[in-house]
Amino acid sequence: MYEGAGAVGDNARVTSEHRGDYEELVDEVSELLGAPATLENRDFELIAFGAYDSEGDLDPSALDPVRTRSILTRRSTAAVRAWFEGFGITRATGPVRIPPTPEAGVYRGRICLPVRHRGVVHGYVWLLDDEPGPSEAQLSAAMRVTARIGALLADEAQHGADLSRELRAVLTAERDWQRDMAIAELRTALGPRADGPHTVVCVAPWPSADPDDAPSVRTMPGASALCTLPWGAAQQCVAVLIRLRSPDTLTPATTAAARLLERTGPAPASGGQGAAGGTAPGAAGGTSPGAPDGPAGAAAGLATARPGLAGLGAAWAEAAAAARAALAEPRLGPVARWTSIGPFRLLTALPPQIAHDPAVGPLLTPAHRPLARTAEVYLDCAGQAARAAAELGIHRQTLYYRLSRVEKLTGLDLDDGEDRLLLHMALKSARLAPGDAPGPTG
Repeated sequence: MYEGAGAVGDNARVTSEHRGDYEELVDEVSELLGAPATLENRDFELIAFGAYDSEGDLDPSALDPVRTRSILTRRSTAAVRAWFEGFGITRATGPVRIPPTPEAGVYRGRICLPVRHRGVVHGYVWLLDDEPGPSEAQLSAAMRVTARIGALLADEAQHGADLSRELRAVLTAERDWQRDMAIAELRTALGPRADGPHTVVCVAPWPSADPDDAPSVRTMPGASALCTLPWGAAQQCVAVLIRLRSPDTLTPATTAAARLLERTGPAPASGGQGAAGGTAPGAAGGTSPGAPDGPAGAAAGLATARPGLAGLGAAWAEAAAAARAALAEPRLGPVARWTSIGPFRLLTALPPQIAHDPAVGPLLTPAHRPLARTAEVYLDCAGQAARAAAELGIHRQTLYYRLSRVEKLTGLDLDDGEDRLLLHMALKSARLAPGDAPGPTG
């Protein structure tokens, strides 16, 4: 349709062993028809485009609003999809010519070649329709190529089946024997894809509370399985199992995380500051200690790579912890690796009833939010008053006054190392709330 966007594989899950095949086949269609062709899956997401080139087809004036908008957004809108499907392309077994319709933003006609296998449509090959256009013989030859594409897409659909139930069973197992059984079932379902290094991605919170409202695993590059899980009391998160080429290269995982975050809406800004860095209370992307509401936006956490599937329980705990840390401290995100979250590796492992120390409770009320922030900045600055005052933008005497109030509220002595450690941990832990994230710890 030429409505897909971005680069090859941006919105379509294409395994490395088939990506080159798709590109070669689309090139073959382009050569047969004498025009650049584009392959999209049945969800109108770009898989490959032909290398055929001509000056006229690259003329910027040839771009119509529908094509331009879908290129910029990397996908077709639901309205665009419905409009093109209205020409019967989902039922067609041969080429479908779609005329230009300026009132719909389509200034140039299209030719759609349905990609089918055993009667099921798996995608579409699109090209712009210019006079005189390809002959019937050329189109027939191109349809024979689409049959080969359909066989590949059908094979991928079979091997990329929805394994959400199997993955969810692994990540929610409460006992070791239950997890072992679930891993064995997932390993059988994945077949050879279960071998080699893997990591887990957690994206939270997911914008829908419906457990079944999750993206398709086939839209996530490098994903072997995907599911939703509870996040806190009333929200969902998304867990993705990513197969890696090398345990030292997490690029497929960071790419999948970025794709998912694009679908969640506003996310914490990378390089932002939490309470320790000067963000005003209530700023988007983070909360100061004692804030009653959770952080805005979403964040992603990445576990360390592990061989095979045996360590999926621990990997999920790491990914969920990293996502919680990035939500609490936006400078860690929006995509945070477990290895990079520092003290949050310990704090996220604490049960909520232990993390919330009663001595620090009075400091965490909304009325004392400035005092909590002052104390955390002071402790982040290793107790250096000049640095803390500069970070907070206040006079040093104001800092001392606030710290004295902190001591009175909590009964803690900021000259005592253990009291300072307790206060620092409690303030960091408070910004993880609501932090009853899912997942086993082992």
